[in-house]
Amino acid sequence: MAAPNRDAGRSRWTTSWAAAQTAPTATDTVASSGLTDGTFTAAVRLSAGGQVRLRYGHAFGTAPVLVGPVTAGGQAVTFGGKPQAWIAAGASLTSDPVAGLRTTEAARLTVETRLPGPTGPLSFHRNTHASHSVDGVRTTSVFLLTGVEVTGAHGPVIAVLGDSIAEGVGTPDDADLRWPDQLARRLPGSAVANLGISGNRVLLDDARFGPSGQARFDRDVLSLPGLRTVFVHLGINDLQQPPGQTDPALVLAGYRQLVLRGRGSGLRVVGATVTPFEGWARWTPGLEAVRQRINAAVRTGRVFDAVADFDVAVRDPDRPSRMLAAYDSADGLHPNPSGHAALAAAVDRRHLL
Repeated sequence: MAAPNRDAGRSRWTTSWAAAQTAPTATDTVASSGLTDGTFTAAVRLSAGGQVRLRYGHAFGTAPVLVGPVTAGGQAVTFGGKPQAWIAAGASLTSDPVAGLRTTEAARLTVETRLPGPTGPLSFHRNTHASHSVDGVRTTSVFLLTGVEVTGAHGPVIAVLGDSIAEGVGTPDDADLRWPDQLARRLPGSAVANLGISGNRVLLDDARFGPSGQARFDRDVLSLPGLRTVFVHLGINDLQQPPGQTDPALVLAGYRQLVLRGRGSGLRVVGATVTPFEGWARWTPGLEAVRQRINAAVRTGRVFDAVADFDVAVRDPDRPSRMLAAYDSADGLHPNPSGHAALAAAVDRRHLL
């Protein structure tokens, strides 16, 4: 007799949008001071549509926070049938399915969250390159909200573990022109979760730029429902962000640990070469030599399951240590929208799906 299907009758939830959190610093006024009787409104671009539930997180909290009432797409959100719920410090909170709400692929969903407070410092994502608001005042930060999940027949989820390039520095706000956004448009039916954090590194944590890619891998990546592939685009900040890492073997060892952990969860792990950054204030010929050694090892195919050659995609063929001027946002390190399009085009969709 066939074994019973334990998933029969259950909805299959999958990630449609996600954001990675950091702890606030003193210059992050709202996040560091928190809210009292405040409302945070987020407008997030979904990758996949269907019935919706929300996920909140307080990864860096030191005290519980009361959340609610909440609306999503104008519909009331509940937690265990109640309009409010507590997020414990360091924990996450998932809502009930939102009654009366079904979204479509690429829709923009508005989530309004009331925080009675006083909350104390809030875990947040500093810059989503999209417009949100706190009590009617514009912000590009997202507070507590870490994910939107949908149910239905969808393709796989691809998580991008990245830095400021993935996060979108060099692209205009509200334009959805970051390379993960442009990649998502090439993958209809699938979802691309952008987990880029500006300044993030493979190896080292930072008070402002968050835990390293290795340290946040379980929470930010492996927790995502529906995940099939992890795309790792980290490394440039290990080189140029003080204290710089100038031993390529250590960066490569960090990559291999991410691959090992991803494979251990049944995932495919795709990597990218480190992009050129001559013209950036901290570039040196010595760092360029380290970048070239890392990229040479990545290109062999013995580090990741597959590779997107981002270096080749955006470099100046006449001066490979520099980004092509047509792709440079003007700081030497971050691509402009055309550069992001070149990065997205360099990803072979067959390696992801």
